[in-house]
Amino acid sequence: MSEKTLTRMDLSEAVFREVGLSRNESAQLVESVLRHMSDALASGETVKISSFGTFSVREKSSRMGRNPKTGEEVPISPRRVLSFRPSHLMKDRVAAGNAK
Repeated sequence: MSEKTLTRMDLSEAVFREVGLSRNESAQLVESVLRHMSDALASGETVKISSFGTFSVREKSSRMGRNPKTGEEVPISPRRVLSFRPSHLMKDRVAAGNAK
């Protein structure tokens, strides 16, 4: 499995090459898109990107957990968690990439 990580810089470089904006404009565009997505998620909205997947925020209620080391029961406080559900097209594309 590849150890390569796609970064903001990689995304803005791709926008620069594919769209033809300047490097500075490409970086601003990527930052703007990511800011819009994170602002929407922070306010509880769902972000759906066609053929890619859906990002959503789930509210998890409080519950009792267990410390695996001591076996002691401890309360887990309620929290909001980010989840991602890939589209079927993305699942198929990733699966095909593994078959190479």
